Amino acid sequence: MEIRKNKKWIVGLLILIIFIILISVFWIINKDSKMIDLKDKSISEIKKYVEDKKLILEIKKEYHKEISKDKVISQNILPGSILEKNQKLIIIVSLGKKDKVFYEKYRVNEVGNVPIMMYHGIQNLKNADTAYTGGNVDKDGYQRTLEAFKSDLEFYYQKDYRMIRLNDYVNGIIDVEVGKSPIILTFDDGLKNNIRVTGLDEKGNIIIDPNSAVGVLEGFKKKYPDFNVTATFFLNGRLFEQPEYNEKILKWLIDNGYDIGNHSYGHSNLTSIDNSDTQKEIGRLYNLLETNISDKYVKIVALPFGSPYEASHPNFQYVLKGTYEGKGYKTIATLRVGWESESSPFNKNFDRTFLKRIRAYDNLGTEFDIEHNFKILEKTRYISDGDKETIVLPDGQKDRLQEKPSLEVITY
Repeated sequence: MEIRKNKKWIVGLLILIIFIILISVFWIINKDSKMIDLKDKSISEIKKYVEDKKLILEIKKEYHKEISKDKVISQNILPGSILEKNQKLIIIVSLGKKDKVFYEKYRVNEVGNVPIMMYHGIQNLKNADTAYTGGNVDKDGYQRTLEAFKSDLEFYYQKDYRMIRLNDYVNGIIDVEVGKSPIILTFDDGLKNNIRVTGLDEKGNIIIDPNSAVGVLEGFKKKYPDFNVTATFFLNGRLFEQPEYNEKILKWLIDNGYDIGNHSYGHSNLTSIDNSDTQKEIGRLYNLLETNISDKYVKIVALPFGSPYEASHPNFQYVLKGTYEGKGYKTIATLRVGWESESSPFNKNFDRTFLKRIRAYDNLGTEFDIEHNFKILEKTRYISDGDKETIVLPDGQKDRLQEKPSLEVITY
């Protein structure tokens, strides 16, 4: 009896010892198979480590203001993670700080000019369907054919322009890939062909006509994800001329990366009315937007007919600040009727309260049409350094820089 008890005890002890040994081996194996932190390792040490662990290494390089050249910025497998055979390890290695050679390569100039494009209507026509020049539906080119609009967007992209939000621009935020230039799209009047709704789907979401302006923009968003497609729509009291869908349209635009601004309620010429009616025109539209998309619209006014035509006009102050039906409003920027590009927000001459635009039309390369303006911009354009926290410019452009800029300034 006693012998049987001793045997059971010995067997139990052996099982416990074996269990402890297995646990220890498992711990040792897994300890050695856990990812380490590579931030202080050299490239040669990392390659040896990868070879030992039978990993697949991919090295990417980018510039970094704080991390020294050839040091690891980041790794896709976090330290402490269990490693698997043939797992892909991606590390980003620093090229160090950007230098003069880098800036010269991309011709960086962040006090250059920025095109703010002014569109109105986009009509589902081919260029050959109109009696006017190259895609203009009307004599002055305020209405553009669908064919021409698509061609415009392709032109901007191929010329290395990338879209940014107007609201970011007026606030000095330009987040564009290095070597590329910012461009801003605006649409006035809230015409139905800007975003024509053909009905609702089974979930109650709007169905957008692909041949309307937004339909085309959404197509380019898929075609060129790096185009950063966006636009600002400046509306009157009719909104998008589709009462049954207006509220859904506004919310859809906000949810999908577009902005809504103020083009006055009745599109009155602000030089032909008094200051009380000016406040009514601006304040009433702000109140309408507040009702539909509270705090989600931009405090920017596209001046109707470009009026007032001078910032010194007595009514202009009421575009910027006023009261309507007991509610006060403040406008941070206004847009004029277009003819040429505008200054960088870091330029000493930048005035966000009275901004110029380019009329998006064709006039055979004359009279500040698209072709004319973009030829000028080849020598004057804003070219990004790829870092929205710095302002980079050539030494010869320093006299154009605003006083006491809020961002770090780098010259070369």
